[in-house]
Amino acid sequence: MAGIPLYFVDLQDDLDDFGFEDYGPDCDSMRITAFLDIPGQDNLTPLARLEKYAFSENVFNRQIIARGLLDVFRDFSNNEEDFLTVMEIVVRLSEDAEPTVRTELMEQIPPIAIFLQESRPKFPTAFFEYLMPIVVRYLTDVNNQVRKAGQEALLILLEQDLVAQSDIENKVCPILLDLSAPDSDDEYKVEAVNIICKMASMLSRTTVEHMLLPRFCELCSDGKLFQVRKICAANFGDICNAVGQEATERLLIPKFFELCSDSVWGMRKACAECFMAVSYTTSPEVRRSKLSPLFISLISDTCRWVRQAAFQSLGPFISTFANPSSAGLYIREDGTLSIRPPAQDVNSNPCQPSNNVTVMSSSANAALSSSEQPMEIKPESSTEETSAEAHTKLSEDLNKNSLEQSSDCCGSPAEDASGSCQGDTGAEGSKQSSFPGLSSGLPPAEDVFNTFLYWRPPLPDISQDLELLQVKAEKHNDGCSVPCNNCVASSEIKKVLESLQEHIDDPDVQAQVQVLSAALRAAQFDSVGDCDTKKMEESGDNLQNKMILDETVVSDAACNQVQGDTLSSPASQDDISDQSSTSVLKSTDSEEQHRGSSVFLRKEQENNPPFEDDKSKLQDIIPQPLLDQYLSMTDPARAQTVDTEIAKHCAYSLPGVALTLGRQNWHCLKDTYETLASDVQWKVRRTLAFSIHELAVILGDQLTAADLVPIFNGFLKDLDEVRIGVLKHLYDFLKLLHADKRREYLYQLQEFVVTDNSRNWRFRYELAEQLILILELYNPNDVYDYLRHIALTLCSDKVSEVRWISFKLVVAILQKFYANSASALGLNFINELVVRFRHCSKWVGRQAFAFICQAVVEEECMPVDQFVEHLLPSLLSLASDPVPNVRVLLAKALRQTLLEKAYFKSVGNPHLEAAEETILALQSDRDQDVSFFATIKLKQDNMDNITIEKQN
Repeated sequence: MAGIPLYFVDLQDDLDDFGFEDYGPDCDSMRITAFLDIPGQDNLTPLARLEKYAFSENVFNRQIIARGLLDVFRDFSNNEEDFLTVMEIVVRLSEDAEPTVRTELMEQIPPIAIFLQESRPKFPTAFFEYLMPIVVRYLTDVNNQVRKAGQEALLILLEQDLVAQSDIENKVCPILLDLSAPDSDDEYKVEAVNIICKMASMLSRTTVEHMLLPRFCELCSDGKLFQVRKICAANFGDICNAVGQEATERLLIPKFFELCSDSVWGMRKACAECFMAVSYTTSPEVRRSKLSPLFISLISDTCRWVRQAAFQSLGPFISTFANPSSAGLYIREDGTLSIRPPAQDVNSNPCQPSNNVTVMSSSANAALSSSEQPMEIKPESSTEETSAEAHTKLSEDLNKNSLEQSSDCCGSPAEDASGSCQGDTGAEGSKQSSFPGLSSGLPPAEDVFNTFLYWRPPLPDISQDLELLQVKAEKHNDGCSVPCNNCVASSEIKKVLESLQEHIDDPDVQAQVQVLSAALRAAQFDSVGDCDTKKMEESGDNLQNKMILDETVVSDAACNQVQGDTLSSPASQDDISDQSSTSVLKSTDSEEQHRGSSVFLRKEQENNPPFEDDKSKLQDIIPQPLLDQYLSMTDPARAQTVDTEIAKHCAYSLPGVALTLGRQNWHCLKDTYETLASDVQWKVRRTLAFSIHELAVILGDQLTAADLVPIFNGFLKDLDEVRIGVLKHLYDFLKLLHADKRREYLYQLQEFVVTDNSRNWRFRYELAEQLILILELYNPNDVYDYLRHIALTLCSDKVSEVRWISFKLVVAILQKFYANSASALGLNFINELVVRFRHCSKWVGRQAFAFICQAVVEEECMPVDQFVEHLLPSLLSLASDPVPNVRVLLAKALRQTLLEKAYFKSVGNPHLEAAEETILALQSDRDQDVSFFATIKLKQDNMDNITIEKQN
């Protein structure tokens, strides 16, 4: 009854007639219906007086009774007969003709229901027999305010689980179904739809599915009122969550498609806003095959407001594709993001033996088969990312190779790669001619995890490619005619041809161009197969290229021999001479050949972009169009055509998208993240700064050091609005870095002390809090050399809140020294504290010294013998300080902390006498506050003794 004093003030003049002149607004015992207990001239009992005013002709009296019904029930709950009489009065009062009275009554129903629930043993069925029918009847009241009060009361009762299941099914739902019928009044229908959507999440799934879901589906197609459809669209996600996946996919998804294509843009906008909730309820197949194209249509909507809502929901929608088993991360019960244990992490320890292959997720196992091209490993990617990709793809190719060997299939990409590797090794006959299956284990770690996997040799050096062509020609002569045996992708041959154009005058280069041109034409002719064949070719090419780069460079003599053999091969010459005369690359004239190949390559580059540009953003976790649209949110044109803050929405949802894609696909988001980090709007950079520590957990330490640390360093020098985001999670970010990288920030922590606005004291307060946590990340020497100076600077801050938290930082530093057996550093720090604070010319410094000593004793951060030797004498000397505030804190430290320790309570302690003498001196201090805090413990003991004596 928090509003009672307000009611009393408003009604003071009227209540004076009932003898309320003795009650004030602040009286704790004030009740609205207190006049029922005051004897008046009418000589009526409180119950009779209640009935008199409940049915008075004065509307004000009836409102007062309705407003104070909870107190009335409490007063008459001890007598069952009186209680039932009050309940009958309430029922009669609910039929009052004045809407304000009915509204006041309905607002009191939820607290009365809670009271009756607490005293249910006395009145088990009172609520269901008397009050619940009132709530149901008010849903159809003629007055709008009364209906709204009834709807709010019903939702509160459902939320508190105070309505019986039978009442819901037999009383509430039938009323709502009647109000939402097609022939119902428009105003009633809109209200009924709204209450159905809100109460769906509070009912059981069976009740919603059998009683409310059919009507909801009808209302989604209501052609009369767009308001009804809009309410359905806005609450579609809640309904899906209430009925579950099966009913959602069977009944609701078709209706959702209708709403997403509604002619009114408000419906489509509402659908875009609840898209994530709908997607969360569906299966991955429906999410990928049906909802993703539907979402793309909303992003491409003709209405700007629909596109704006769709782009805001794009990141959350992408996050519904997240698979913890493939991302290697999971969310703990406390909501923090954590790395999955190595045994469950598909990306961890890529150099482990093949037994780790068995725990790979299905999404990782289908990476090559579901993507159009093998994923390109970017040179600037970190070792962890690239090794994980190489390990996953290599394991898949090995698995495929094992299956194909068992079926004796000739000419498979994996076997071609195996043969190429054998040809590359030449005299190294110790290597196996084919890869072992999963049961025989992966190749040695040095063969899989090799730096040659992550960079390409200079393109003019084509010795390895010629060697590869020799193997291809030999296999061709041996009679293997399957067209999918191309070991070098067409794009790679084009690059080699382009690199040779500068040296086309060299006869040897001309011969190489002829051979490579023939290989290029053969690859083009062989790639006319279906899409599945192309995918197999590309997978084999990717595996072969990695294995070739893993081998050592062949000697020049061997390369010349291979080149001569290849050029003199009859099959190779026949291939060249049998080509069509219209081909420009057939010409033997060097000038014509150079000109023709240049034209050919130019056309091919126009039709087919470079391999790296095509595949740098490809992945198979989410539909590619969704990722493309998300990456386009940083386009400046989007800000003009969609939303000026679209970049901020992109930055806000980026950690969720990164978690969904996993660290193995970070290359898809890296450029976008760098673009956002350099955005001109500080709000965008601030959003990234607040989430960079979460992104570091997702990416791992190596990717964090390579890609996030430079951006983190930029945020450190940004505006205070951006720096505060980094500062609030400084400890969380630094603990993810390696010790050497983390130590580099010791020099930069000092920069946080300086702010753009000196009045921004909360910035320095946050710095002190973070430094308390950061202490555990550094050794005592680093703490003494760097963090000690920052702590002492903050202790001299102009704002007292900053100083007090800094004193705790000082105590934590002292605890760090003694916990790590750095007593010498601790002693030096203590001497500095005595000089800086105990002998400070300002009383604030001397007061701080007393507080520090008290905190040192409370936290027990140093040995007691060290404390009494180095700090206690200086602390006791403050008893003669001329400033009372200093002596007050000294009295608190001695009485409340120091003398309560067991060390000072022991008999015969040489330091106890000095402390007691100081306490006695403070008890007789001329300042009352000092003497009060010096004797408060004794006074408390005396009060306890007096109380015991009185009881006796």
